[in-house]
Amino acid sequence: MNDRNKAARGAGTTSYAWVTLFSLLALLVAACGGGLNVRLINSAQKKPNNVWVFFTVDAGKDKPVGGLKAEDFKIYEDGELVSTFESKQMIQNPEVAAVMYTMLLVDMSGSVTESGQADALVDAAKAFAERVGKTQKVGVYAFDGSEKIHSVVPFTEAQGSVEGGLEGLRSYKPKDPSTNLHGAVVDGLATLKKELDKDKRPLKFGSLVVFSDGTDRAARVTRDQMKDEMDKDEYENYQIYAIGVGAEIGKAKLDEIGRDGTELATDQAKVKEAFDKMAARIESHMKRFYLLSYCTPARKGDHEVKIEAISKQDPEGSGDVEYKFNADGFGPPPDCDPKTPPAFDLKEPAPKAAEPAAK
Repeated sequence: MNDRNKAARGAGTTSYAWVTLFSLLALLVAACGGGLNVRLINSAQKKPNNVWVFFTVDAGKDKPVGGLKAEDFKIYEDGELVSTFESKQMIQNPEVAAVMYTMLLVDMSGSVTESGQADALVDAAKAFAERVGKTQKVGVYAFDGSEKIHSVVPFTEAQGSVEGGLEGLRSYKPKDPSTNLHGAVVDGLATLKKELDKDKRPLKFGSLVVFSDGTDRAARVTRDQMKDEMDKDEYENYQIYAIGVGAEIGKAKLDEIGRDGTELATDQAKVKEAFDKMAARIESHMKRFYLLSYCTPARKGDHEVKIEAISKQDPEGSGDVEYKFNADGFGPPPDCDPKTPPAFDLKEPAPKAAEPAAK
């Protein structure tokens, strides 16, 4: 082979390599930019021809998407777009089917009560409870070195009750000055679930926010036992956050507890700021829930449905989720009203959703 042919082949190989590289980069950008993750939580259908779909929309990790309207979703049945005029699609208030509680679990061990941190903690907790309590029930519990957590403010919608109960923490005296952090997380999750189970709505979501200034000292529950409890299926729809203050509790140990987010305050002056950031996280998390209601044109048989969410920031970016339903016996009379509350079954678990597709 002469030098000219070698050069031509070398140039062709180089050009092919660059084309391949640019193609890969384009795919990477398309996959990362503007895509939405849609996760199915539950769905239901009922005569005459109502269909409800409950799901979340995120733009990536820690990027919940709120504020989408009915027109930001496209409904496909068996691959065909369903007319918005025919479907009467609308977004219902998630509260008609879902209940959301937040438990604030605060460390009142000797290291907090004896170091003068209580006042800063109470002020921060008040602001947190007032902000989060506008949209859901908030309960406040305390832990020290004792085996069980202590109720400070039971779950309530009355703001005055929350503030009054928190005032009592200023003079709180721990029964055991040690720190049962691992045990508090385990007991906190169980208590939160018990309170949520009292509500009659079928979909239940809890947030546990743990505040601590140190590591576990009591050793009543091991770190592995705590993590095993957190990973149980019954807490799949629970968010667990952690707020730490001071140098004793490191970021790594804080992240083990706050699997859905952490805030670390370097000193007491930053405690309120950390609580404010956590409240903002919870508010944002709540806005990612959507209850889409529509009237299906199907009248018989099994049907495959795809709900596609369109990004407001990037019209080219979207995400979808798919599921199936049966329409045997569907059709008016009476006429379908999309405002009808959903008929999610209390006894049936939420259907397992397929992996969300981001585009």
